[in-house]
Amino acid sequence: MTDKLTVSVLGTGIMGAAMARNLVRAGHTVQAWNRTRAKAEPLAADGVHVAGTPAEAVEGADVVLTMLYDGPATLDVMREAAPALRSGTAWVQSTTAGVAAVRDLAAFAREHGLVFFDAPVLGTRQPAEAGQLLVLAAGPGEHRATVAPVFDAVGSRTVWTGEDGAAGTASRLKLVANSWVLAITAAAGEVLALARGLDVDPRNFFDAIEGGPLDMGYLRAKSELILEDRLTPAQFAVATAAKDARLIVQAGEESGVRLDVAAASAERMERAARQGHADEDMVAAYFASFDSADR
Repeated sequence: MTDKLTVSVLGTGIMGAAMARNLVRAGHTVQAWNRTRAKAEPLAADGVHVAGTPAEAVEGADVVLTMLYDGPATLDVMREAAPALRSGTAWVQSTTAGVAAVRDLAAFAREHGLVFFDAPVLGTRQPAEAGQLLVLAAGPGEHRATVAPVFDAVGSRTVWTGEDGAAGTASRLKLVANSWVLAITAAAGEVLALARGLDVDPRNFFDAIEGGPLDMGYLRAKSELILEDRLTPAQFAVATAAKDARLIVQAGEESGVRLDVAAASAERMERAARQGHADEDMVAAYFASFDSADR
């Protein structure tokens, strides 16, 4: 097996487009597809073959990588690709799909003789573009050498969580990690909103916590996006964060765990989306603290 592969990337949003470019830079042949083709077309300048259909995109692929909105969308696209899928092809499922959806995707893989890897990633636009994502992966050890060059191209490190992708151990870890990210992001928005409501300069807050155990680089980075009005292009969009928050709440409910903070974060993200901030960075949930979206 050569380390240079033909990789199909299905879904070229913020993450998928960055992953496709990094795969090309690593010397792989990349075939990409996106539901809205215009969003994929810029990849052609980087050497990516932009396909018109999922089936065309997976033709001859050694590895299929899916980075789509959610589990049902991923299953729909893979069904469109099914006529051209070869038995034995490795499928790297990187969508944040949730626990139940991963089981459905794994069942599809079994039906079509695909080698299934549950492999969501941690990171946003900047680490994705730099090839510095953290890959969380579960899949059969005897086939990991096939997908290792893909993981090396898109990420700085891979954390293996198990041998059986269908068990969703990687996706479970992703939900745990995202619950922390969403909680911090929602809290950052509320801190800034309260500061504005109380006529407190937020810089004084950051001066007060500087260097102590309450200080956090992520809190500062997200807050800067609000304070400097740099909400676009999104590192991770409000609408996608709302979807992930609901998956976290659902996973908790199915496990007998009540997640009040995650539920509140989902509601804040959804309210901000309704106010017109769906495509902005998820810290724009800040606006959910006010009746007016342009506060």
